[in-house]
Amino acid sequence: MPTENKKKMKISLETIMEKIQCASYDDWVKNFALNLTNIWNESSAAELTPTNGKTKLKSAIVIGRGPSVKKKGHLEMLAKSNFNGAIVCCDGALINTLKAGVTPERFPNFYVVSIDPYSPAMKFYDDKIVDQYGDKIKGIFSIIVKPTTVENARKSGIKIHWLHSLFDYEEGKKSFNQISASMVRIKNHHDGLPAIQTGGNVGTSSWFIAWRILKCPTVALIGINHGWNEDDPWEMVTTHGYTTKPVKIDKESLMAQKLFPKIYNPDFNCNCILDPIFQYYSNAFIEFISRSPSWVNTINATEGGCIFGDKITCLTLAEFLNIKRQ
Repeated sequence: MPTENKKKMKISLETIMEKIQCASYDDWVKNFALNLTNIWNESSAAELTPTNGKTKLKSAIVIGRGPSVKKKGHLEMLAKSNFNGAIVCCDGALINTLKAGVTPERFPNFYVVSIDPYSPAMKFYDDKIVDQYGDKIKGIFSIIVKPTTVENARKSGIKIHWLHSLFDYEEGKKSFNQISASMVRIKNHHDGLPAIQTGGNVGTSSWFIAWRILKCPTVALIGINHGWNEDDPWEMVTTHGYTTKPVKIDKESLMAQKLFPKIYNPDFNCNCILDPIFQYYSNAFIEFISRSPSWVNTINATEGGCIFGDKITCLTLAEFLNIKRQ
């Protein structure tokens, strides 16, 4: 795709995502208002200092719920490994991660991340295995997470640590980020909470948390595909997985090729199909990584998807775990 067309596509995607996020503004405000008392009375994510004994951790693995996790057997491989860094688990991957044997008993520095302001995230904490290990898991939650999701996590024994997720586009006094930060500082958190970019999704947020909050210089990614496999059902691709709301687009049409481009990943020798939301997610994430400090080493061990480029080293998970063992 010519450079000029790429720029137009990027602007278009940013406009779409801005409209989606602006439509969520009322939900952010409502959730924040309902969470505020708990935010004042609970911990800041800035208080998290992961260690291995007295030594600061040198690495973290971010676990997403992309299809490569199951396809490549990554959770089972990780569970059998001697990895001694932090586990930063996206909330949607939590139940399967624990069931695969990647637990806080094996990996004491175990964190789960939630940023979603909507109700479906509640189910990520609704399982007996979460209750079993909850009191050993540290939760890192955005101030705009749905209160019912927070309550489900809290009931399982997970200790909540709060942060700001930088979502909105308004500037100055109209900014939700500015207003919420001022209100948080009124009581207890006088220095404020840490803040991260999210890229609109929990995977990118977890990468930021691994190095900005937990201070791990090496961050490996698994299950962060940010795209669809070629053999995924077309109705899943066109609806971002919400097949109950079908969209009729001819797979061979010019519109389909523009809206759902096929990307070749040279590092993993695979193709990936991007819907408009995944285009936004992946473009933002790749740009964030390219701008990360020189001391941050990002390893994509997903073995699929479309996250590759400047300052990204692609390895298999087995290769990464072998390096960490040496």
